[in-house]
Amino acid sequence: MGDVVNLRQARKQKLRSEKERLAEQNRALHGRSKIDRDSERLTSDKAEKFIAGHRREKPGDPDA
Repeated sequence: MGDVVNLRQARKQKLRSEKERLAEQNRALHGRSKIDRDSERLTSDKAEKFIAGHRREKPGDPDA
């Protein structure tokens, strides 16, 4: 015969494992430190300024 399983405990354990899986996904998506976020933001700002500075036609230029 199989093992006796308490269905209430099994249901709660399944819910806990599902919550832990969701938390792990959220940590992977949103778990960056403030330094990492600021570094990425500064890098993207610098790249955008570099590209904007090397455009042939400036946005809002009346001669364009």
